Order: sequence, then C-alpha cells, then structure tokens
Amino acid sequence: MIHARLLGASLLLGVLALAGCSQGTPSTATSAPATSAPAAAPVASPTVSVPAKFAAGGVRVALVRQLSSGDYFEQWLAGAQAEAQALKVTLEVSSGDGNNDKQALNLEQAVQQKADAIIVDHGFADTVQPAIKKAADAGIPLVAFDVDPGTPKAVALTQDDHKIAELALGALKADTGGTGEVVYVYVSGFAPLDRRNEVWTTFKKDNPGIKEVAQIGVVNNSTASAVADQAKATLQANPNVKAIFAPYDEFAKGAAIAVKELGLQDKVKIYGADISTADIGVITEPNSPWVATATTDPSNVGRIAVRAAALLVAGEQVEPEIKIPPALVTQKQLVDGKIANIEQLTTAIPELTTPDVAPVPWAVP
Repeated sequence: MIHARLLGASLLLGVLALAGCSQGTPSTATSAPATSAPAAAPVASPTVSVPAKFAAGGVRVALVRQLSSGDYFEQWLAGAQAEAQALKVTLEVSSGDGNNDKQALNLEQAVQQKADAIIVDHGFADTVQPAIKKAADAGIPLVAFDVDPGTPKAVALTQDDHKIAELALGALKADTGGTGEVVYVYVSGFAPLDRRNEVWTTFKKDNPGIKEVAQIGVVNNSTASAVADQAKATLQANPNVKAIFAPYDEFAKGAAIAVKELGLQDKVKIYGADISTADIGVITEPNSPWVATATTDPSNVGRIAVRAAALLVAGEQVEPEIKIPPALVTQKQLVDGKIANIEQLTTAIPELTTPDVAPVPWAVP
C-alpha cells in the first residue's frame, strides 16, 4: 500500500503473470468430426490496432520505486511486470530501498536515459518533485503512484486512502462499541498514510469514547519486525488496550507478532490496511488478532499504473487523477470462504479487479 506502504507475493508471480495478461491468441485446435462438441467462442479482438512501437516491443517504461521490500510492494511489482509483458513494454525497475536520495538519483537517470514514460512509485514529494519537473519539461509522460508529483502534467494514481481508513475504522468501531483504548501505528511523510491519518484524526473527534493511548511506527526494510518490538513494549505499558489501528499491512503484521507473543489474541484486535497472500495467511491463522483490513488488490494497482503509462506513450487521453476504490476484507469472510490467496479473494470480491480503469484499446479485453 503505502508508499513506503511506505501498502511473500513473489510466489504469486506465475499466477499474476497469467492473470495480468490482457493479450494473446488462442492455440490452434486440430480438426474434429462434425459430431464433436461445439468450438469455444472466439477470443475478443482489440478495438484498435496495436501502435507500431508497441508491436515492435520498443517501448521503455522506467518504474522508479521508493521501496521494494514487503508483500504489498512485491505483489504490486508482479502485477506491473505481468501487464508490461502483456503490452510488450520493457519495464526498467529501480528501487531506492527506502533511501529518498537514491530514489531521486534513479529518477534523474530515467530522465537522462529518455525513457518513453516514467512511473514513480511512492516517495517523498520534496525529493522526487525536482526530477519529476525535469521529466515533465522534457515531455516524458508521467504516472505518480501515492506521491504528490507537484505538476498537473503527471497522472496522479492513488488508492482511495480516505475510504480505506473509513472502512477499517468502521469495523473497529463496530467491534469495540465505540469505546476503549487504542494504539495507533503511523509514520508521517508518506502520502497514503497521511491521507489515512486525516480520517483517524476526524474519527477520534467524532468518537470520544475511543482513546489513543500511544502512537508508534517505523518504516524501513524490516518494518514488521521493528513495529513488533514497539508494539510489544507499548502493550506491556498499556494493559487496557482493546485495539490497534495499523493502516499498512507491514504495520499490521508487526502488531500481530507482538499481540501473539504476549498472548493477548483474545483481548487485542488489529484493524489494518492492504492485503497480500502472505497477509491472508496471517489473518486466517487460528486465533489471529488481525480481524479486518481495508484494501485494494496491489497487483491490480501495478497493472493500472503500467496501462496508464502505455496510454500516455500512445497519445491516448488519460484522466489526470485515477483513484482506485477499496473493499473491506474481514477475517470471518476469509475463513468462511476458505480463501487462501489473492486469486481466490478477487474471485470472491470481484470489485477488487478494475479492468475498466485505464483500459488499453489495443489489448484483448
């Protein structure tokens, strides 16, 4: 999720590569006698011809990331790579590994190397906006995911982070009755987390029975383990805590580790954001404290980012702001539906897939 979401999926790559492909031709069937079963319906055709540059495989899109570690980011990348392969786009991936200066340097290099388009995946506005401006001035199409690009020339792609927080907090309120002590996990400076924090701030005002007793949080290459250490100390110091609001899956996983180590699963429940196959495993563990998460499908978001970039390269019209709607996923829903991975989840909750967002007219529907 987050952009640094700061919102294990590498095992999904094969599945995602299949799910993300939007092009292809059916295999040729051998001749069959007239009494054989009817032939399968023909595959739909693109609505327009494939642009020559795409057909030749000559389109280069630079994906400049702030973070690459964590289930969310791995799954996001898998979706982006699958869509790039389907559209015959060469995706040139770099990561700042949490170092903002390194990400800015990678972005500068993408501009210098004259990529056909650039996708900026998370980051701090102050460090990426100067290079984004250079790219815009050079006429390079831009897609910025979960970071403020600072220019209307870039397509701003976001999850609906306000809705994500609203859904998770709605579940928290329902389960707690709107009263109790809560630990909040948050790190400022990350656009999606800051938007979710706006909702949390309003929620506390509207629900005075909810008491924030501590705020913890860290974002690095070991976010979950670092948050686990913080959460464990915080829970020991605040024995009356009923819930943890952790609006990023690495935050929620860290909080779950702490709750389980302290044996507080029956007392402290976790309300998070984002999801991956690994997250589903954590949520559905017996007696898991992580009971609800509000999310989009990260692989779907990655696919949309690549589609938007491809459309810009082709000179197609793209909305200046693309906001992807989330859904609430509960532990009960996953357990009752015997849902164990993202593919099963998107089948159960089809609104997590959004093929109508930034559709590519030359790709097979």
